[in-house]
Amino acid sequence: MDDFDPVPSDDGDGAAAASSPGRSICHAGCGRPSRVCLCPYLPPSPLPTSTTVVILHHPHALRRNPLSTLPLLARSLSNHRLVPGRRLLPSSTPPAPTPGPVLLLYPSPAASDLATWCRSTPRPARAAPTLLLLDGTWRQAREMHAASLPVLSSLGVVPVALPVDSCAVGDSMFESDLVVRKEPRKGCVSTMEAVARALRLLEPEGKGAMVEETLLGVLRAMVAFQTEHLQHRTVKPRVKMRKKELKREEEMQRNAGLMHRLAPAPSCR
Repeated sequence: MDDFDPVPSDDGDGAAAASSPGRSICHAGCGRPSRVCLCPYLPPSPLPTSTTVVILHHPHALRRNPLSTLPLLARSLSNHRLVPGRRLLPSSTPPAPTPGPVLLLYPSPAASDLATWCRSTPRPARAAPTLLLLDGTWRQAREMHAASLPVLSSLGVVPVALPVDSCAVGDSMFESDLVVRKEPRKGCVSTMEAVARALRLLEPEGKGAMVEETLLGVLRAMVAFQTEHLQHRTVKPRVKMRKKELKREEEMQRNAGLMHRLAPAPSCR
């Protein structure tokens, strides 16, 4: 999740090209253009987990976001549920009572550090949990969280979060091999990375690390493709920016001419 528009992939190197005519698409696997197919990095079959992952994703998260990690996440995990919408509804939540605790992974002021919660909660009390996430831009996620508060309260969810440093600017894909887009704050991560980090802590010892590394391997491959695409991409200057550049050049030329006219003439002796 982030507050920035996704980088458009208009030359076949991004997922947005999947809808472009005349391009070979991996329909039977990852659904991405064949040139950037991620099937070799996906697990042979979706990974089973004791944690049920439920993701409320904004309606625009897939339709307008070519860098969404949700499709890859859905192909990597078997025990998951994707729920489209701007808020949680009673019909879209896990059936009550759930076998384990319901955790909302969202950096709200009331959220506890997930690692701390796991250490302080006995294993039997946190077995077979349900992990809820909100997927969209950070602005959309805040709106979805506020709109879902009545249902979240009725579920008795436990608010948890991964560490976020609000005083530091987040990384970009050129600074980290796991960042899909520039993040607003240090510690803000994509939905796929958030699920991977959480499952490492929630799954039984040993299995969580394997699930995390598998998901992060897929994410690294996706970021590597996108980074290579941006490094070789020729960006045409925007019209407004070009106008500003021309205006600045004209001003510099005028100033240079004025300085030349005001300069004292050399004296002849």
